[in-house]
Amino acid sequence: MRDRVRGILDATLRLYHADPRYRQRPEVLAELHRIGARLNEPIRIALAGTLKSGKSTLVNALVGECIAPTDATEATTLVTWFRHGPTPKATANHRGGRRIGIPILRSGAPPHEQGLTFDFAALDPRQVVDIDVEWPAQELAAATIIDTPGTSSLTRDVSERTLRLLVPADGVPRVDAVVFLLRTLNAPDIALLKQIGDIVGGAAGALGVIGVASRADEIGAGRIDAMLSAKDIAQRFTAELDRTGVCQAVVPVSGLLALTAQTLRQNEFAALRKLAGIDAAELNKAMLSADRFVRDDPGLPVAAHTRAELLDRFGMFGIRIAVTLLRAGVDDAQTLADDLLERSGLVALREVIDQHFAQRADQLKSHTALIALRRFVEHYPTPATPRIVADIAPLLADTHAFEELRLLSQLRSRPTTLTGDEIASLRRIIGGSGTDPASRLGLSPQQPDDGPRAAFAAAQRWRRRADHPLNDPFTTRACRAAVRSAEALVAFYAGRA
Repeated sequence: MRDRVRGILDATLRLYHADPRYRQRPEVLAELHRIGARLNEPIRIALAGTLKSGKSTLVNALVGECIAPTDATEATTLVTWFRHGPTPKATANHRGGRRIGIPILRSGAPPHEQGLTFDFAALDPRQVVDIDVEWPAQELAAATIIDTPGTSSLTRDVSERTLRLLVPADGVPRVDAVVFLLRTLNAPDIALLKQIGDIVGGAAGALGVIGVASRADEIGAGRIDAMLSAKDIAQRFTAELDRTGVCQAVVPVSGLLALTAQTLRQNEFAALRKLAGIDAAELNKAMLSADRFVRDDPGLPVAAHTRAELLDRFGMFGIRIAVTLLRAGVDDAQTLADDLLERSGLVALREVIDQHFAQRADQLKSHTALIALRRFVEHYPTPATPRIVADIAPLLADTHAFEELRLLSQLRSRPTTLTGDEIASLRRIIGGSGTDPASRLGLSPQQPDDGPRAAFAAAQRWRRRADHPLNDPFTTRACRAAVRSAEALVAFYAGRA
């Protein structure tokens, strides 16, 4: 699809460069070049949600470094783009196009610095459109992450900054995918998700939108079984959003625990090991509340100020999980960090992001570029506009890749007459284990020549299953999608012959 989109863009560029009405209008040609450049950029993923939903903390967790300010500064009221760059740099983009560098500061005091913040002393945040941050983190090489202000901010202008990014008035997507953080599921959230889905997905409906049951450790009041409660809530969110068709999956995540696991310090490990070594009843009594845990207590082997730092970094849930793991035999900081990261939900979220966004980045970016190009040629018409729109229309209508995404989500929550083995096989053929041919067909590296035969067999199998007389409508739809996926693989191998 990307090559076809590139071909349409290149032909459109030649037409506009040759058109005397636009040849002398560099701003028009520059906009067209920007649309084409999007295809070569990393996928753009925006994090959105209500105030205090944990967006900045989740940005830091996804990147693995404390680069997004989480304190109540001007930076948290602005849209901030985190891109890959060779050296750390922050730039404020002002209304009218002016760009001004922003000093990057460390928040907190050594040796316990908590992350970054930006020095706005010489700037008026009200005149800043957004902030560009370049950072040499490997995680940003494949995806640009956009942190947004809370959608329910008491300050109307702050909320509107997010809405202008996610649901722009001109209908042209500014981002390719959205991770929406949910604390509860209410009518305003669902309404906004529908708007985002219409913009990002266009006529095809919601595409690159997944949900996060955020601050999941707090859902269970910091109890050791908090993530189990969070998983139940995420499943309810998924079922509800599946009925509305506005979100593809909901994953429970404790962003705080995920970030702390990736930045675990040796002195924190030592303090936690001391706590794990005391009588369980004594520690449980001290952890009845946060206030009680941080007060002076000569019976605890860790100083009160250190316990306060642990609480700030881990939360009550994180401390309880860490102590439990240490008592179960974990004896080094790296193993503890790995276990905490797995339990935070971030590993599962990264898998969903990879499955729904990263592996389909070309399709999502192409879809965004086509919507932007259609709007461009309609806004700046030429005699060729009807022909360009006619070339765009079938590509926007070819939504099979996005049908695969929706089915991957719905197979988690919708009843079906498929067996467990059939569901596993169907998920694989529509890209649930990877979008490359070998992953879709379940082939090992030792079976490089089995692709054509396996693809043909899969197409035959799912064609028969789609015609089963006892299928319900959803099962038939899923099987027909599997047929189309398998037929695409047949065509792929035939083209290589």
